[in-house]
Amino acid sequence: MTNDTWGRVQRDLLEAVGKNNYTTWIEPLEFNTVENGVARFHVPTTFIGNWVSRNFGQQILMHLTRAGAEVERIEFSVAPKNGARKDAVSAKEFRTKTEAPAPAAPVVRTASANGSNIDLPGAPLDKRFTFDTFVVGKPNELAHAAARRVAEGGPVSFNPLFLYGGVGLGKTHLMHAIAWHLHRTRPDLRVMYLSAEQFMYRFVQALRENSSMQFKEMFRSVDVLMVDDVQFIAGKDSTQEEFFHTFNALIDQHRQIVISADRAPVEIKKLEERIASRLQSGLVVDLHPTDYELRLGILQHKVEQYRESYPGLKIQDGVLEFLAHRISTNVRVLEGALTKLFAFGSLVGREITLDLTQDCLADVLRASDRKVTVEEIQRKVSEHYNMRLSDMIGPKRHRTIARPRQMAMYLSKKLTSRSLPEIGKRFGGRDHTTVMHAVKRIEELKAVDNQIAEDLELLRRMLEA
Repeated sequence: MTNDTWGRVQRDLLEAVGKNNYTTWIEPLEFNTVENGVARFHVPTTFIGNWVSRNFGQQILMHLTRAGAEVERIEFSVAPKNGARKDAVSAKEFRTKTEAPAPAAPVVRTASANGSNIDLPGAPLDKRFTFDTFVVGKPNELAHAAARRVAEGGPVSFNPLFLYGGVGLGKTHLMHAIAWHLHRTRPDLRVMYLSAEQFMYRFVQALRENSSMQFKEMFRSVDVLMVDDVQFIAGKDSTQEEFFHTFNALIDQHRQIVISADRAPVEIKKLEERIASRLQSGLVVDLHPTDYELRLGILQHKVEQYRESYPGLKIQDGVLEFLAHRISTNVRVLEGALTKLFAFGSLVGREITLDLTQDCLADVLRASDRKVTVEEIQRKVSEHYNMRLSDMIGPKRHRTIARPRQMAMYLSKKLTSRSLPEIGKRFGGRDHTTVMHAVKRIEELKAVDNQIAEDLELLRRMLEA
């Protein structure tokens, strides 16, 4: 991404947020760099960084992506003065609704070599990320149970706890929840939560200031250490070395460690083998992509929370089900869509209907549409019915082959934008009337045959996951 790209994005944001908001909040942003999918900006003050990340972060990220920038998240930091860089204000967990800045994380107090106390605050914790606000479902129930166990503060049989999964599946939420719970129930424990990037920054700063021993004392005297997004230290040799020794020192002292990443330890490229091995020595938990029931539960929970902020605002039956079905890849996008929907409904004073939802969230829905292909459908259906893919597109008309073929045609019509002739062509050059007949037949059967209805729902979920 270049300054020219940011210039185009600025013009788009001016039109999107209005002149007053743009002048106050967007114009002061100074583009710095893009590295490893993270766009970094300098801001005049921490307050501006917090405000922009909470209120305009999603829009900035969306416009950057539209402009062709390969960006997954954004960060704001106070502009350096005299070469000193202040801590970054992370926008990784930004939301679009306006709230007071999150309170600071519990302060870790540790003794220095000369006997004085040193305050080591962790990264800011989001007050919304507690166990009470975490919606549990099959894809995340093991991770939730393990996090709960760690939060009890006693000895656990697994150390470290390693949580991994894609963006917006709840890793950071669970880590914040652990920290809040321990802070409330075990104030005697010294708890530290921070990102891997912050760990790296503090280590580099300690080297620069010749305070390595102080750094070691700080990090090795905590009772619970939580490091988020550990994949960002991969390839940073000196940081990996220090992390490895810190990790070993805490494990030897039976101190709890909780780590998160976007993939399993062995799948993190350029992560030292000895570190990956140690990370796997405890409990490694995969947070799976959310299923329909979990997404619906999250939406229902959010609606109850929003009732206080939007009293009297009505939402039509079927809207939540529609959102849970259409936005299936990212919980953050799902929550952001609901926030935007409620804000819009409140501003225009209208009931939130399905039509209003589709109009208001047109850009979000387009971006969230997963491009399922006919070929992918054919493979999944063939695997499900234990048949050869060649039979799916071949001439055989035996019922054990014809029925799955009809189901694949039906799913192709429902889940892709392909026309009937195009679908027929991909099924061995069949006529479009054959596809029409298949769709009609499956529609009839699913209404009276529970097994076919269940198979269709299962296949749809697998294809949309």
